[in-house]
Amino acid sequence: MKRLILTRHAKSSWDDPLMADHDRPLNDRGKAAAADLGQWLATRGYVPDEVLCSDSLRTRKTWSGLAPALPGTPILELKPALYHAGPDVMLAVLRHAKGDTVMMIGHNPGIAEFAARITAIAPLNTEFARYPTGATTVIDFAVGGWADVAWGAGSTLDFIVPRELAV
Repeated sequence: MKRLILTRHAKSSWDDPLMADHDRPLNDRGKAAAADLGQWLATRGYVPDEVLCSDSLRTRKTWSGLAPALPGTPILELKPALYHAGPDVMLAVLRHAKGDTVMMIGHNPGIAEFAARITAIAPLNTEFARYPTGATTVIDFAVGGWADVAWGAGSTLDFIVPRELAV
């Protein structure tokens, strides 16, 4: 059994219109959402042992915002290929993962399409198709290794968007 935690980066800042897209940080809402997601993951026992993260600043900051809530120290791998990756690239990266519970942090529109294609049945949440910032799906696979993961093979265990966590 393998578990994938699929997270779109938290809300990023557009304060500087001249800033390169790759270098945009999280805004205050995104920082709070990342911390909330970390708590949500921890309380449910969804703890990655490996993190495959786009090398953009907003994905790295999403990870650093949620990581303090999680026990242990997973292997963090920054993957330039995940920056605005399409679903086929995301699947290729995932197939080389080593952990049993892998978190992948990426970008739309690729992550939304990847989530839709990798799961057998999409969650009932209406936000799933849009996959807004911070959206996180937990998906289980009945496989021996990540190389065996195929489209439509994932069983959706959970799905959340940060605004559902806000009190």
